[in-house]
Amino acid sequence: MAAKVSDPERSRQFALEVVSRLRGAGFPAFWAGGCVRDELLGRIPADYDVATSARPDQVREVFGHRRTLSIGAAFGVITVLGPPDAGQVEVATFRTDAAYTDGRHPAGVIFSSPEEDAMRRDFTINGLFFDPLTGAVHDYVGGRDDLAAGVIRAIGVPAQRFGEDHLRMLRAVRFAAGFGFSLDGETAAAVANMAHLVATVSPERIAAEFRGMLSRPGRRRALTLLAETGLARHVFPEVAPADRNAAGSAVQQRDWEQAAAVIDALDEPDLAVGLAALFDRAGAAACRQAAARLRLSNAETRRASWLLEAVAAIGTAADAAALRARPWSKVQPWLAHPDARLLADLLRARAAAGCGPADLAAWVSEQVVRPEADLDPAPLLSGAEMLALGLPAGPAMGRILAGLRQRQLDEQITSREAAIDWVRRDCSDPEDTG
Repeated sequence: MAAKVSDPERSRQFALEVVSRLRGAGFPAFWAGGCVRDELLGRIPADYDVATSARPDQVREVFGHRRTLSIGAAFGVITVLGPPDAGQVEVATFRTDAAYTDGRHPAGVIFSSPEEDAMRRDFTINGLFFDPLTGAVHDYVGGRDDLAAGVIRAIGVPAQRFGEDHLRMLRAVRFAAGFGFSLDGETAAAVANMAHLVATVSPERIAAEFRGMLSRPGRRRALTLLAETGLARHVFPEVAPADRNAAGSAVQQRDWEQAAAVIDALDEPDLAVGLAALFDRAGAAACRQAAARLRLSNAETRRASWLLEAVAAIGTAADAAALRARPWSKVQPWLAHPDARLLADLLRARAAAGCGPADLAAWVSEQVVRPEADLDPAPLLSGAEMLALGLPAGPAMGRILAGLRQRQLDEQITSREAAIDWVRRDCSDPEDTG
């Protein structure tokens, strides 16, 4: 798939130019796949792919070696580089795939016709070709009817399509949820029967699909479909609903549906916040286990884990009054954290889904937007100033600084002079920091 670009109009013009130049060189060429689907749905395509009769070496002759990349040439794909802000277009030769031996890649390709090329693709709505010069749509798989009916249907035999690339099962869920479409009955049945095979997909690809589900409208339905098809049990075994006949399945189903409602209510959904919602009952340790399995970045893992710890620390208060009654030094570190804005969003979403007090979420939201100097004031004394007061460096100084910070936040010590007095009076013995 071509890289996303910042200027959709320049991207479109470049994709049109690619087709025009191939056509001018005597090769049939069309837009293909997702960009055609989006075009027919009235959406702005994120990127463009072109299918053509030109072989990889011929594509490079048309556009020149300096403007093309041959990384995918073995599979008939050449990347054509566009001008600034126009991105790039993947140009693929019409082909038929040889047998898939690893659940992801074909063993090879055979160059073929548009009709045969369409039959190798995943879903009917992605198997369409569009002539941007004439506006004609070439449909060999019934994709237009399925677009009109709002159906995600695998091309040909669903089990064969999913056997070729097991990730397609997750893509079926993402497309159905994202477009508000239904899953064709045979397609859904094949996913349910083959759901266990998703465990063979690389963790990075699974994580990328889940990111896509969470970042788009329809994310609640995506989670529902993951559970209904059984895919959830193989992606998130720690928290996914078990088989309906298994012990505890009703509780797991309730927790999953509740998490889906929270995720749906998020203003800023991303993978880390979504994981925090999913693992609300299971906890931070289980969340870190899942993040490690999916090979998430350290930043995503830390963020999801911190959000769960933050919810446990302050999000479980009975109401805003109960939270405000706590010492500020116990609450402030959570509200002054760089991810506090996401915490506020998560608490608000939990309240909207009936999982937490609305007034607490509103109070936290008010706090995290306070000026930094107010929410996180500068320390009254630095380590260097403590040394100047005659305190030795080391763990004891750290404890003294922490004690001073606590008293500062709780407004027991409010000035530099008072801080110096406290250190001299109460901390002459470095071991005594109480």
